[in-house]
Amino acid sequence: MARKKVDVITLGCSKNLVDSERLLSMFARNGFDACHEPEHSRGDITVINTCGFIGDAKEESIDMILRYIDAKNKGKIKSLYVMGCLSQRYLDELKAEMPEVDGWYGKFDWHELVTMLSRQNPATSEYDRVITTPRHYAYIKIAEGCNRFCSFCAIPLITGRFKSRPIEEILKEVADLTSRGVKEFNIIAQDLSSYGSDLYGGHRLAELIDRIAGIPGVKWIRLHYAYPADFPMDILDVMAKHDNVCKYLDIALQHISDNVLTNMRRHINGEQTRELLAEIRRRVPGIHIRTTLMTGFPGEGDKEFEELKEFVREQRFERMGAFAYCEEEDTYGAKYFSDDIPDEVKQQRLSEIMDMQAEIAARLNEAKIGTTVRVIVDREEDDYYVGRTEWDSPEVDQEVLIKKSRKLEKGEFYDVRIVDSQFFDLIAEI
Repeated sequence: MARKKVDVITLGCSKNLVDSERLLSMFARNGFDACHEPEHSRGDITVINTCGFIGDAKEESIDMILRYIDAKNKGKIKSLYVMGCLSQRYLDELKAEMPEVDGWYGKFDWHELVTMLSRQNPATSEYDRVITTPRHYAYIKIAEGCNRFCSFCAIPLITGRFKSRPIEEILKEVADLTSRGVKEFNIIAQDLSSYGSDLYGGHRLAELIDRIAGIPGVKWIRLHYAYPADFPMDILDVMAKHDNVCKYLDIALQHISDNVLTNMRRHINGEQTRELLAEIRRRVPGIHIRTTLMTGFPGEGDKEFEELKEFVREQRFERMGAFAYCEEEDTYGAKYFSDDIPDEVKQQRLSEIMDMQAEIAARLNEAKIGTTVRVIVDREEDDYYVGRTEWDSPEVDQEVLIKKSRKLEKGEFYDVRIVDSQFFDLIAEI
């Protein structure tokens, strides 16, 4: 008998992608033909893993559900299931508005979908996954949830309280993935800074990364989504100690104005933020810092925005993203602050700081011309091989375009010479 085909569509962040990879493994272990985002729908079962974080992401998720409802109505697929953050947050409303969906699952109960479809308890493990990224890199989710309750953020409302995974379980997962050819590990959580606080009574991020770095086959480790308040300073010693811990830190700062940071409930002020950044750069020479900033949060007047611009000029972040404030229902900000900054002002401010960052990025890239850097090759295109340095995370950061002069292998490391630069890419020769 032909195996039922399951197509899994993933929206949102890399944490969602890890959930989809575990789901694919569960389906495969239980006799299904599971595929991640096939080029064309294969006709049986479609599962959409949704994002419910901000307005644009919610709209994308809803549009995708509607697209597949239409496909079901036209007989192109037999059944449709939805999981993830959007359905976790808006389950009752979605059920009422979209009765064509055959089943709804949240952020943590999606394994029940496999149980229901297979009519048995699914065979699985805590970390077994089908890797959907290029086989040389993977994301490692070390915790779920968040205890910070920043006033703009709905994540704690969706995912609940912070919950670390045990160190030994994570180490087993990394060892398993290295045996399958994974070399680069992007460590992710909503709040890396809090890792271990719930399980072990204190920060254990440094110990975890130190032990991952010692696993044979681990070539690169990269840290994503640290929180600036109560930052675990001992992780800097681990970064400086190990060559395979990338000199890269993703730490969302959001703002620099004391007034705005207070309104955001970030538990840190501007002076403390600057001191933290200075200490990070002092203890980890050559580190590239990625941050995220926000424009238009309540309390951000012209004075506060000028502070933010000066902060961007002064810090010269190697990697930076930004977004305009979008009020999220049921958050502290929605309850206690008036979202009274016009959208056009928010967007203008956003454009200003991103234009500033583009110039900074261009100058930083120009400074790399003539240097030799180590890259990992992700893919081959017509005119270039495309790689990344240790300072570049997949999909969110810039790339290195390597001129073709000899055969290079995907997933392998090479030393290349930077010969030119663009705003957000480097050109190299080997």
